[in-house]
Amino acid sequence: MFTIDTAITVSLALTVVGLCGGTIRLLLGPSAADRVVSLDLITVLLIAITSLLALRLDNAAYLDLGLVLALIGFLATVAFARYIERRGVSDE
Repeated sequence: MFTIDTAITVSLALTVVGLCGGTIRLLLGPSAADRVVSLDLITVLLIAITSLLALRLDNAAYLDLGLVLALIGFLATVAFARYIERRGVSDE
């Protein structure tokens, strides 16, 4: 059967695949709103990676890093959304 280490390894691999997909959308996104959403996705996936590393390495410092990433990601999303709103131009 699967052990916890195997499950964490599979989860890390799938999270990295999602991170690659989010990065592609960030680079090729047709509109600014798509880029903001993909940046938020990348932030969430990075938080998931730090949490999985905290479990894998048995080190709680990675959870602090995840908390900092969450705060910075939230502020970045709000700042980009405000920028798009002030610009008033739709990139459709």
